[in-house]
Amino acid sequence: MEQEQAVSPNPVPPEQSPALPPGMIRVEGGITAPRGFLAAGVQAGIRKNGKKDVALIYSEVPAQAAGVFTTNRVKAAPVLVSMEHLAAGRLRAIVANSGNANACTGEPGLRDARRMAALVAEGLELDATEVAVASTGVIGVPLPMERVEDGVRRALAVLSRQGGRDVAEAIMTTDTRPKEVAVEFRLGGQPARLAGVAKGSGMIRPNMATMLSFITTDARLSPDLLRGCVAAATEDSFNLVTVDGDTSTNDCVLVLANGAAGAPPIEPEAPELAIFQQALDWVTRWLARSIARDGEGATKLIEVVVSGARSLEDARKAAMAVANSPLVKTAAAGADANWGRILAALGYSGAEFSPERTRVKLGPWAVFAGGVGLPFSEEGARAYLEGSEIRIEADLGAGAATATAWGCDLTGDYVKINGSYRT
Repeated sequence: MEQEQAVSPNPVPPEQSPALPPGMIRVEGGITAPRGFLAAGVQAGIRKNGKKDVALIYSEVPAQAAGVFTTNRVKAAPVLVSMEHLAAGRLRAIVANSGNANACTGEPGLRDARRMAALVAEGLELDATEVAVASTGVIGVPLPMERVEDGVRRALAVLSRQGGRDVAEAIMTTDTRPKEVAVEFRLGGQPARLAGVAKGSGMIRPNMATMLSFITTDARLSPDLLRGCVAAATEDSFNLVTVDGDTSTNDCVLVLANGAAGAPPIEPEAPELAIFQQALDWVTRWLARSIARDGEGATKLIEVVVSGARSLEDARKAAMAVANSPLVKTAAAGADANWGRILAALGYSGAEFSPERTRVKLGPWAVFAGGVGLPFSEEGARAYLEGSEIRIEADLGAGAATATAWGCDLTGDYVKINGSYRT
């Protein structure tokens, strides 16, 4: 039986959400908040715990599409099929299941993934290449196709504007809470929306990780522009999140843009492109933070901000090294202000910098500068580290580049969950 924790009804406490950019507001509805999208999530018996496990997202009108997939050399069948179907830059639907990764399942697994797409295509009168497929769960086990097929048919029957939360729940595995968010902004004077849903709790260390993320928008832009926006957003969000350092076989980010808002198409170099990118960046970062916060066994979100780097690449490498360090993560779990572990991680990150020019802070506490530790209140730092959100700042003093990575503490519960994941 899958190891589960109690499901929280709230993805992230509102006071801990990143600030919205000017002109953008949060809206309800999850993945179906943008116009022209329907969704469903049903229980098909793939998972052994009676939870929802088949999800379906559908655009009522043709949509441009883009995606980013796992960099793992071992790619699951649904990843391979979705990469094929996405080649033309158009999708109308996404079908996903939890409880089974359909990875390392050979030719039968590919047939099963294609069958999932075909079933959706038949039910919605689409071409199978307009359907992307995603799976998450245990590797190396054949899909129980009778249950999957039954779940797909029932999801087709209950597609609705109210199905967004059901999708968020149906793609969960060891996640403790659904992860969904939607925003509204203006394009050419018209209101437009962009929404995202994600799952991810363990086997998280992108490029990318055991995470699925599906994003919908009623904005209109070409596949080439959309691909560029998605790649840029992913680099500064999903590719800067880590829970345990492992990269999965099944990761994917899929974005559908159907133009149903009625705004003019977004053109290259137009101001609307920057507005759209800002919305996409905010949503993907919100989801990335939510994944880190909900890491398996985690009790704390760790945000690592590296500034003063020589290059953006250096900033990203340094931030991820700290966020991914088991010693930093265990110190956070124990509320131990052991700043030496942060310096060690920065030092092996591959970033070019001088320790003598580096400054480090734990929350409000300056702990290192000029190549030596600084006096600070151990009691005050411990109290800060006992909170649910920890911010580590490192100024490398080597340039002007900045990057932020997100991780979580490492607790004994992580071992318990993964020590018996299949049983």
